Amino acid sequence: SVPGTVVNHFKDTAEVVEFEVEGVEDAQVTLELEPEQEYEVYVEGNLIGTMKTNLGGKLSIGVSLEEGKGIVVKVVRVG
Repeated sequence: SVPGTVVNHFKDTAEVVEFEVEGVEDAQVTLELEPEQEYEVYVEGNLIGTMKTNLGGKLSIGVSLEEGKGIVVKVVRVG
């Protein structure tokens, strides 16, 4: 995650990556996952869409943050 953010409760399996991110302003979180693979992205339990990683396996997610409040992000491999 970008400077000024903190990631807590990070869990990683072959199918799911889940964590909580905290910060004082909106941020971008970049994950390194399997290259050219589709993932469903959930923020606070709400599906925000399906995203595909690039050739390097990078997936970037923008999150709206408020000071003192963590946001749960869950990324689930499709297929």
